[in-house]
Amino acid sequence: MELRLKRHPANPLLSPVSSHHWESRFVFNPAVVYDGELFHMLYRAQGEDMVSRLGYAVSHDGVHWNRMEKPVFSPATQHELYGVEDPRITLLEGFYYVAYTAYSPHGIYVSLARTRNFFTYERLGIALPESPNKDAALFPEKINGKYVLIHRIEPDIWLAFSDDLKNWGDYVSIAGPRKGYWDNLKIGAGAPPIKTEYGWLLLYHGVENTLRPTYRLGFMLLDLEDPRKVLKRSEEPILEPEEEWEIFGGVPNVVFSDSLVEYRDLYLVHYGAADNYIALAYIEKEAVLKWIRD
Repeated sequence: MELRLKRHPANPLLSPVSSHHWESRFVFNPAVVYDGELFHMLYRAQGEDMVSRLGYAVSHDGVHWNRMEKPVFSPATQHELYGVEDPRITLLEGFYYVAYTAYSPHGIYVSLARTRNFFTYERLGIALPESPNKDAALFPEKINGKYVLIHRIEPDIWLAFSDDLKNWGDYVSIAGPRKGYWDNLKIGAGAPPIKTEYGWLLLYHGVENTLRPTYRLGFMLLDLEDPRKVLKRSEEPILEPEEEWEIFGGVPNVVFSDSLVEYRDLYLVHYGAADNYIALAYIEKEAVLKWIRD
């Protein structure tokens, strides 16, 4: 049994705003969390200067969004001169932790910040010293007494472990590209994993090595007690570029997500399309659980 996400008929949900200098060209790669009443989104945006900043939007249904006129998280250190990119949000111990990519002439680094309200942030600095490193997300709870951070050193997905959210070690590669598949060039984590009774459900992106590399989405299932073990992985993509606005854009042939939200009987996936737009796809939870069990 293979899974396919369904696109929401209101797509695309968010577009660039010509009157906002910081998001006049591209809006993409959203991270979304649901607090039981409201959906909160951080999304990557670029304007005429092509520096990446993070915008904020709020929604009551995950479809209709109110967005801020100014970014809520902008470059503030020498390691962020070219931008702050591709956030992933994890609710952990009373804070919303944001794992993001700090991009500058110094390198491409996994960095962490945290917030309680999405308007004021405490920067925790560079988490991992390797560059280039990106596609990072925190697990929503400790596993065997350790914090767990998923990240990507090309071309594989890796885990790192920590006692204090500051000092990370015990790196291990858990999955890599597969020859002959849709993810044969490189892979990276999407959203923070969601805990199910069968394992950690991980949304990930895979890139196919073609003349114009194509980004698609899939699922992995990681062992609950030992997330270094991959129990299952999508044979076929669950979402791939098909709409015109997913195929043509700032970066063609891309669907890319930092977001997987459990909402009622659905999993919601807000995603970036060709680096131009933000859209929504979804799937019934029961279909995913059936795929896991089969």
